[in-house]
Amino acid sequence: MEVPRICDTKPCTVELEPGVHWWCSCGLSGHQPFCDGSHKGTGLPPKKIVVDKPTLVNLCNCKRTKNPPYCDGSHADLAGG
Repeated sequence: MEVPRICDTKPCTVELEPGVHWWCSCGLSGHQPFCDGSHKGTGLPPKKIVVDKPTLVNLCNCKRTKNPPYCDGSHADLAGG
């Protein structure tokens, strides 16, 4: 398993529409913070998010959260965070 790539040292605040969304856990997606399939072969699968109404969330971009896919402030421990 690889270590995820840090995409940013701050979370991404987005309003998710009802339905299924896939959060990128590997950091390789070109469509951050969402998965585009770039994780294949990394051992870092995306995390499924299901919402039933429009929901404002802070999604982790440093990929070090202990509560994926949500930001838990782990980025503050990174250099420059």
